[in-house]
Amino acid sequence: MRPVSSAEEVGALLSRSDSSGRRRRSSPVQSASPRPAGCGCGGPRRQSSFRDDVGHAASETYLVTRLTFSLLQYLGLPVRRSIVYGEQPRNRLDLYIPKDINRPCPVVAFVTGGAWIIGYKAWGSLLGRRLAERGIIVACIDYRNFPQGTIGDMVSDASQGISYVCNNIASYGGDPNRIYLVGQSAGAHIAACALIEQAVKESSGQSISWSVTQIKAYFGLSGGIMEGEESLSRYSPEIVVKQSSSQTIALLPPIVLMHGTEDYSIPSSASQTFADVLQQAGAQAKLQLYEGKTHTDIFIQDPLRGGRDPLVEDVLSIIHVDDEITQEKIALAPAPRRLVFEWQLQLARRISPFYFAVS
Repeated sequence: MRPVSSAEEVGALLSRSDSSGRRRRSSPVQSASPRPAGCGCGGPRRQSSFRDDVGHAASETYLVTRLTFSLLQYLGLPVRRSIVYGEQPRNRLDLYIPKDINRPCPVVAFVTGGAWIIGYKAWGSLLGRRLAERGIIVACIDYRNFPQGTIGDMVSDASQGISYVCNNIASYGGDPNRIYLVGQSAGAHIAACALIEQAVKESSGQSISWSVTQIKAYFGLSGGIMEGEESLSRYSPEIVVKQSSSQTIALLPPIVLMHGTEDYSIPSSASQTFADVLQQAGAQAKLQLYEGKTHTDIFIQDPLRGGRDPLVEDVLSIIHVDDEITQEKIALAPAPRRLVFEWQLQLARRISPFYFAVS
């Protein structure tokens, strides 16, 4: 299969890029509170308004969305789209299901990134495709974005989506005893908040609709932690972990934080700090760094390049750690094919609102 190319779409994307060749400004969320720790948001006061920045990011995201859906249609992926998991707007999820299911499959509940303002479940399509090809069901959970919802609303939506997966995935061929939680960028923050909040509820005897014990591991990809005081501390996984009881920490599953060393949107030091805090609290946590990788390389560019995908392989090594037969099948399977040309990926770096952190 040849890589997908569209001159019309590429031309539209080029028209949106900075013709002067200067670095892009940061994502709008970085000038709003709360902000990711260590995001490098200092410097001169921003000249453009928050509304202008949101509109700019939204216009770029619209074009990327069109390309994503064109790619999915071209690939003919088997997806169960927009399954309703709650009553609020955006309470929907997409299921990527392996073609051949002869026994209950491991399951990944995925919470997408998007700077808390442009997140969308389709962003998980590449991860869903790669993992479904290897016998794993992937549930890409959508949630309300700002200004439609607050951080609390986003965490609540994600938790409700996880609850749906835990309680219903068996009817889709999934194994309810082998569920893994994955969050990327802002989604890593939201998913971590949902996981830790659930552990707090469970350890204090509150009523729950899903159990932390159903989650076999949590993977945080290129995630940030929140700084702030008063109510903001409730949504800082680092602060909540520091304040949590030993009973709460004991409920947490193994945690793997994965980050590119050349991430200019959320530096890898954020994951290092969170890993240190978790370890000091007694949680099982480790940090996996990817040398030379940017904020989106490990999640978007690498899967599009085809061939060996380090992040997917690392996730699979944990999911299939006790399944030698599946490990052997994966090792013998042909490498995924390239989906787009390299020059298109380099172009994406120019126009991505997440590639450069500051002007």
